[in-house]
Amino acid sequence: MEKTSKGGKCLKALVKLALPSFKQAESENPQFGRGRKLTIPEWFMAVLIMIAVLEKKKGKLAQFRYLSHRRHEIAAWTGAKCFPSLASYCRRYVKAHKFYRAAVRVQGEQAIAEGIANPEVIVVDKSLVDARGPEWHKTQQRAGKIPAGVDVDATWGFSEYHDWVFGYSYEVAVAATPGSVVFPLMASVDVASASEATTAMEKLQQLPAGVVYVAADAGYDSNRLGEAVEYDADGNKTGRHFLCPENPRNNARKKTKPCHADKSRAESRRRRAERHKYRMSAKGKRIYARRSKTVEPFNHWLKSLFELDGKVWHRGLDNNRTQMLAAVFAYQLLVRYNHKHGSENGQVRWILEAIQL
Repeated sequence: MEKTSKGGKCLKALVKLALPSFKQAESENPQFGRGRKLTIPEWFMAVLIMIAVLEKKKGKLAQFRYLSHRRHEIAAWTGAKCFPSLASYCRRYVKAHKFYRAAVRVQGEQAIAEGIANPEVIVVDKSLVDARGPEWHKTQQRAGKIPAGVDVDATWGFSEYHDWVFGYSYEVAVAATPGSVVFPLMASVDVASASEATTAMEKLQQLPAGVVYVAADAGYDSNRLGEAVEYDADGNKTGRHFLCPENPRNNARKKTKPCHADKSRAESRRRRAERHKYRMSAKGKRIYARRSKTVEPFNHWLKSLFELDGKVWHRGLDNNRTQMLAAVFAYQLLVRYNHKHGSENGQVRWILEAIQL
């Protein structure tokens, strides 16, 4: 018999709301169906992981036990015919991050279509989370010493907010338009040392229609990123602006004969100067200020809601990719659910608390 408590009804509603996003992500990405036909589809594995994350079951064994206990309810909500074994659940969990990355983007597009998120201003940011177990210091790494219990996938990363962290990072592109809900539209997860100039490129190449401004901190200072936002493949202006503080550069070069590379560098410097001038304008400063008012609070909310303000849930990069991307997807879902219940703000803790009842 299906659970009739308030928590059960709330969880059922969240699952129903998530299903279209999951199924669309699967249909738009044929690679998820390559090879032998799966008995248990990707979208159903994503449902199971999402429920486990919403219920804050941190270990995969604890997740599986909880899900097994509610398998009949979940089957009734989703229409699924099969349920995975523990071995299958753990194996699929490690790979589910690829699906979740697509699902986060799909749900971001749905939020825009529903009028919840306004993509005019986008802020991109990276946040660090400590690994489980002891830290693996550089001196130990150079000496080839591996401390007991250390997560060998984790790396060292630095940010002005976190200082040095041994662990992982997630990166989000959030809608940060004034007067609109702060809403994550795209996300990825990597090691703490991952370069922002590399991790952000895919997101900036997939910006939704309606984006005019993209803001990021100085860690994203890259001509490639700026030009990916402001110019199309033919070199024509897109009408978008990349707002990012500059890092000092050493431009000292040996004198050589003029060449095509020199002309390209000169054009790149001209475009860079244009970006600097726009960012320093009154409007540019006002738009850039949205960063500290939006994505920084969002990082606090996400970590607090899903208990990532201490350490990650798992050991291993792909395990944490799945969990953190599932948490971002769940956050999107909570905001959409909140909006459907008449609240236009991003205060969603009450929904998580209702699930626990």
